[in-house]
Amino acid sequence: MKVYEKNAPDCECEELHTEVIAKKREAMPDESTLYDLSDFFKIFGDSTRMSILFAIDGEPMCVCDIASTLGMTKSAVSHQLKILRQSDLVTYKKSGKNVFYTLADDHVKDIIEKALEHIRE
Repeated sequence: MKVYEKNAPDCECEELHTEVIAKKREAMPDESTLYDLSDFFKIFGDSTRMSILFAIDGEPMCVCDIASTLGMTKSAVSHQLKILRQSDLVTYKKSGKNVFYTLADDHVKDIIEKALEHIRE
């Protein structure tokens, strides 16, 4: 676990580093993109959705199996899966009467793994 200083020092210089500022402004995404990125990460901000993402990682699962695995109702799982589908984080395939959910792609898995790695540092 990292220890952070309560009173981290402020910058005391009066000189602006204009080259750095210009470079960073050029690289900064536009406001609309930043808004979309923020909304994207809000989806990960719910522990129930994270549990579902972990459950379906590597092996497709139906709503009944996800609900049983996580000790939740099918209705609650379905509601969260709808949000995850709308955000393009999960995908599904129908097989007869069953619908199997899995992570949409490796990018989703990579994001989760990187975040987990950061938290475990």
